[in-house]
Amino acid sequence: MPQLLREAGLRVTPQRALLLEILRDSEGHLDADEIYRRARHRHPRISLSTVYRTLSQLKDQGLVRELHFDEDHHHYELCDTGECKHYHLYCVDCGAVVEFESPLVSELTRQLAREYNFEIVDCRVTVSGHCSACRAKQRACEGESQ
Repeated sequence: MPQLLREAGLRVTPQRALLLEILRDSEGHLDADEIYRRARHRHPRISLSTVYRTLSQLKDQGLVRELHFDEDHHHYELCDTGECKHYHLYCVDCGAVVEFESPLVSELTRQLAREYNFEIVDCRVTVSGHCSACRAKQRACEGESQ
């Protein structure tokens, strides 16, 4: 983690290294409150404002991507190469996020760049819907009401 910070031109601080480690070790996308809770376990004196400020700095340097799956929460993920080459399925019921890769999206962006003489610097794809668990719950509820 310190090397990533140095390459991005940031000073290595315990807080920056800690947040990058938390995001690296996470099993999914975390919101700032969850990052804060995890950070406090390892660095009890860290404040929520420090977490937000640090996430903003890491985002500005291309080390972290901020994701907007709904209007209420912003989630964060580590982009250790400066680019995230995966996309997201988002359940509007439970908030589950599934990452996926697609050569079709990569081909589409190449085609659009050629066709419109456009330099694409980022592509974000989020497909919203209902996950299988939420659909099963809905079917169960419908079965009970009949």
